[in-house]
Amino acid sequence: MLNLNWLQTFVTLVDTGHFTHTAEKLFMTQPGVSQHINKLESACGHALILREKKSFDLTEQGRLVYQYAQQLLMSEQHLFEQLIFDNPDEGECKLACSGALALMLYPKLLSVQAEHRKLVMQLKAAPNHEILNAINTGDIDLGIVTNMSSDAQKSSDFTVEQVGHEALCLILPVKYEAQPITEQLLIDLGLISHPDAKHYLSLYFSQSQLPFFTNTRLEEIPKTGFVNQINQILLPVAKGLGFTVLPQSIVDSFNDQESLTIFKPDKPVIEMLYLVKKRNRVLPARFEQVSSLIKSSLLAQIE
Repeated sequence: MLNLNWLQTFVTLVDTGHFTHTAEKLFMTQPGVSQHINKLESACGHALILREKKSFDLTEQGRLVYQYAQQLLMSEQHLFEQLIFDNPDEGECKLACSGALALMLYPKLLSVQAEHRKLVMQLKAAPNHEILNAINTGDIDLGIVTNMSSDAQKSSDFTVEQVGHEALCLILPVKYEAQPITEQLLIDLGLISHPDAKHYLSLYFSQSQLPFFTNTRLEEIPKTGFVNQINQILLPVAKGLGFTVLPQSIVDSFNDQESLTIFKPDKPVIEMLYLVKKRNRVLPARFEQVSSLIKSSLLAQIE
């Protein structure tokens, strides 16, 4: 790798056009400047300047080295500026959460971006394991995950903060509003599946503590549809084509709630929410307002 001091001397020499002025500007002696240029030419294996008395011209190789050195020095300066300049209203925020939370949080994040136009909100909807992997590799700065195991919470890879919970709902077509929920009814109706359906359904069955839920095998429930767009999952349920399990926030945002009925178990079914970042990573100042927004939004959702 070429010596950065030699490159700095070379750029200054080209910019000033004079060995003496270069020496003065860099607080060097004129022989010291000549020595740097000679060493740089030796390292490059080519003459970089054609000396003519007290002046010089660049060779073609010299022009290429000058362009390279300028880019390198500018990149270094930009790096130093980034290291010392942490504007809370500027930069990228790479976040990830479930599709349900993304539907609720993204408009609020965009409101912050609209107020501070140099902030860039990048929100990815993904399952838990993908979010944790992305945080670990640095592809995501901050994530919201659910169902965080005690081992994962104690992991040396992450810093985990519980920030709220989300209610899960068993949702059926409205015509079943007055009917008791039984295992046979769910089998006859069929599941409108989605990427998180198995996880939500398993959690709902285990937490609700109803005997027929506890004994029901998920694989015995036929699937009558599949949708991977979070805001479309309730459409087939509203049309009487099946049931599903989703967070309350998705039901609240659906524009045809009159076509749905939500089963009310004796014990509410909730899923804990955790804010996760890579352990020992100090996030830029801009994440203070993002974290605060996430926490306040989830708290408001609980209340």
